Amino acid sequence: MPRQRSWLEVRWRQFRNAPLPVTRAIGANLLVAVVLAVPLLAYEIAIQGGATLPGGDLRTAAVTLFVLSVLAAGSVLTYLWVPLPSGSSAVRRRTAWSAALGAFASLPIAYLVLVVLFQVVEPLLAR
Repeated sequence: MPRQRSWLEVRWRQFRNAPLPVTRAIGANLLVAVVLAVPLLAYEIAIQGGATLPGGDLRTAAVTLFVLSVLAAGSVLTYLWVPLPSGSSAVRRRTAWSAALGAFASLPIAYLVLVVLFQVVEPLLAR
């Protein structure tokens, strides 16, 4: 009889052996979020530096656009990159659930990228 694993051992094993569709969905969203974070950081630094930009201070709109862009692009990329597993090749491999997986993964990823961007990267660049 196999030994009983602790809660931490079970979670660590699940983390190490995550299903490929989940890993790809997170990777697609992380890639999009990091790429879109660069212009957001540049805008933030320009506003804090006293730059006068057309339209004034639109940081709230920029962050909203960032989150919506990560949501949309992450859903589309996940739909394209993450086929659903099926036992038969005649079965359609992409459905709305592929895009939904990307949408569910996009919001926490966007939030984490924003936290790292504004709490870690920006203060380092402001020195």
